[in-house]
Amino acid sequence: MRLAAATRGKDRPIAARVPAVPLLAGPRSELERAHLERARRRLHSLALYPRPLRMRHVRILHTPWLFRLPWFRRFDGYECGPLIFVRRPLEEISNDLVTHELCHVWQDQHRRLRFWLSYLWQGYANNPHEVQARHAAAATQDVA
Repeated sequence: MRLAAATRGKDRPIAARVPAVPLLAGPRSELERAHLERARRRLHSLALYPRPLRMRHVRILHTPWLFRLPWFRRFDGYECGPLIFVRRPLEEISNDLVTHELCHVWQDQHRRLRFWLSYLWQGYANNPHEVQARHAAAATQDVA
């Protein structure tokens, strides 16, 4: 580990450089990998954005406690950056849900500010990002 060279006043270090520790250490499970790979193939068949979906940091997390909070009760899945939170265990979720949420990951990667602000301006039900994610899941159900 190296210390940062940044100093203040009498050469006192103000911050140490700490090696980055992944938020979610450990490999993906086989089921998580299979869900993500199928959803990625489904989305890429639509070619929604010019740059491919970056999957390196994408994870699916079973977080039932999150969906007990009032704001999240209406959702079965929720995307936040590269993280997809799901209400039910991976064994019980459909790939349609993973595809829908992975579409939001891709939207977030291409136009983050517009993506998040659109929910403030346009609400949830008829938001173009929601419409696109619903369409992506419905239109690709036959993609293996």
